Amino acid sequence: MLSLFPISDANPTRTFPVMTVLLIVANAFVFLFVQPDFGVSPEANLYFVEEAPIPCQLDGDCPADLVPGVPIPERSFTSFLWASVFSTFLHAGWLHIIGNMLFLWVFGNNIEDYLGKVKFVLFYLAGGLAATFAHVLTHLGSVFPGVGASGAVAAVMGAYLLLYPRARVNVLVTFFFFITVVQLSALTVLGIWFAYQFLYAYQEATVATGVAWMAHVGGFVFGFAGIFLLGGRPHRPAPAWEARWGGYG
Repeated sequence: MLSLFPISDANPTRTFPVMTVLLIVANAFVFLFVQPDFGVSPEANLYFVEEAPIPCQLDGDCPADLVPGVPIPERSFTSFLWASVFSTFLHAGWLHIIGNMLFLWVFGNNIEDYLGKVKFVLFYLAGGLAATFAHVLTHLGSVFPGVGASGAVAAVMGAYLLLYPRARVNVLVTFFFFITVVQLSALTVLGIWFAYQFLYAYQEATVATGVAWMAHVGGFVFGFAGIFLLGGRPHRPAPAWEARWGGYG
């Protein structure tokens, strides 16, 4: 099976990405020390029900119990918003958090460099909210909590596509037992990624997959449109010498 996995980019920044690092640290802290059992046990599932947003909570049409003896908590709209923000720091397993944090590191540092530290964090959290509501509003009857930074990271990726479509991204390519690293444009890498998410979101309308694909689509669209509304326009790629030696990669 063919897979493409971005691992770095040749797109240096002017300043060290402090907030990107702090977001990664915050996600790691919650994963290791706040949520139970790295998100992969029955206790962790109960924690997600208690702390993460569940689509049916938005219209108040949840069943009394998710499973016998496990009630789904009622939420006000304010409480639902808080749960949506907090859920971006929850992850269901090691691969879930490692993938999200790697993508955040690869693409987040340049968006932080462009927006500035405070605006970047607000943009990231707003992207997470947009992603949550994209999923919730298309799955109002669902009783499964949504967790993960994927939607917020997707917003960062959408912004990156608009700002740096010609930036070079180093991609780990695997095809069964064949593994190599190639360099592709951000337009190619993120375009393929978005098409993949969109197709699975379309499929999810008829087949449950257990992944909030629509959250990824919604976050990405929010990031692309949001950075445009904030004045973002495509940037020229850094000169080859600067991409190799200059700034923070």
